[in-house]
Amino acid sequence: MMSVDKRGALALPHGAVSLPAFLPDATHGVVRAVDSLDLEQCGVQALVMNTFHLMQRPGSSAVEAIGGLHALSGWRRPIVTDSGGFQAYSLIRQNARYGHLTEKGLAFQPEGATRRFLLTPEKSIQLQVSSYASDVVICLDDCTHADEPPSRQRESVERTIAWARRGKAEFVRLVEQKKLPPERRPLLFAVVQGGGDFALRRACAEALLEIGFDGFGFGGWPLDSEGQLLSEIVAWTRELIPARFPLHGLGIGHPLNVVACARMGYDLFDSAMPTRDARHARLYCFTEDPTTSSLDSDGTWFSYMYLSDERLRRERRPVSAFCDCLCCSRYSLAYLHHLFKVNDALFLRLATIHNLRFMMQLMQRLGMLLHGERVAEQQEQRAAQPAG
Repeated sequence: MMSVDKRGALALPHGAVSLPAFLPDATHGVVRAVDSLDLEQCGVQALVMNTFHLMQRPGSSAVEAIGGLHALSGWRRPIVTDSGGFQAYSLIRQNARYGHLTEKGLAFQPEGATRRFLLTPEKSIQLQVSSYASDVVICLDDCTHADEPPSRQRESVERTIAWARRGKAEFVRLVEQKKLPPERRPLLFAVVQGGGDFALRRACAEALLEIGFDGFGFGGWPLDSEGQLLSEIVAWTRELIPARFPLHGLGIGHPLNVVACARMGYDLFDSAMPTRDARHARLYCFTEDPTTSSLDSDGTWFSYMYLSDERLRRERRPVSAFCDCLCCSRYSLAYLHHLFKVNDALFLRLATIHNLRFMMQLMQRLGMLLHGERVAEQQEQRAAQPAG
C-alpha cells in the first residue's frame, strides 16, 4: 500500500489535506445550506460523502454518468466516501423489517424505497472507486454500539475483518484494471471495530494491519449513554495503530472531543454536529484569540451562542470578535436573530458558514500546537542522547 506522510499531509488525487483536519459531512453530496464556494472560503479542505445514501439517490449510475462526485457537486477538493456501514446499522437496528446483515453484506430497503439494495464489501469498493471517484475509500464494516453484548461484538469484529479482506482484494483488482498511477490512486482505509472491549479492538486492529491499508478509522459509536467521549477505548485504538498511519475519528465532531482526540494522535474527523447545530441556532465561539489559545482541556476557550435568545434583538456586535467569516465580518447578532425568527434561508447559510469557519480555525490552531509539541519532544530526545 501507499506510504502516507501522516505527520504533515495526506497527498490525494484532488489535492493535499493538512493534518489534523475536520471534514464536514456532505452526506447526500451537499453540506446543507452552503455551496462549494462557501466551503472553500471557510477553509474546508475535504468533505465526507456517504455511499449508503448516494447509491439510493441520485443513484450510483447517475453519479458515474455525470463524471463522479466532484463533477456532481462542483467540489474540486478531496472527497472521502464512508462505506455506509454505520447508516445501515442504524437503519436495521431501528427496525429489522428494513433489512438484515449476512456474511454476503447488507441487504436493505429503506421506507419509501421502491426496490431492495444489496451492499457487499466488493460493491462498496466498486461504487467508491469507479462510480464516485473518491479520494479516500473506506471498507464496509459491521458497526456496533459499545453497549452491545460480547457475542455481538465478536461477530462484528470477525465480519469486519472478513469484509475488509474482500474489500482490499477488490480495491487492488480495480486499481490494476484501471492502471491508476500512484498520484491518481485513492487511499484505502479500514475500520477498527470491537465496541468497548480492549481485547477485541486489539484483535481487529492486528488483523487489519496484517491485511494492509493506507489508514484506519475508529469504528462504532464513540460516545457513552451520557454523550461523553469513550476516552479510554478511543485512546487505546490509537495506540494499536502505528503512528505512521492516519487514523480517522469517524463521527467525532464536538470541538472538545476533537481537541482531545487530536492530542491522542487522531488525524481526521467528521461529523454533522457543527452544521446541524448551526441550523438549530447554536453557534460556536472562541472566548479567547484562537491564534494564541492553548486549547486547555477545561474547555474555557469555547462557548455557545444561542441565536434564539430574545436579548439579541438589539445587539450590534457580531457572533465572534475572533472570526473572519462572512457572517461575522458583515452581520450583527441582531440581524441573525431576526433572520432566525422570520425563518429565512439566509440564516441557515450564515450560521453554517460561521460554525464551519470556527472548526477550520480550531484545526489550524491544533496543527500549530501539535507541531510545536512534536518539535519540543524531538529536542528533548536529542538532548537526552549521550554526547559523541
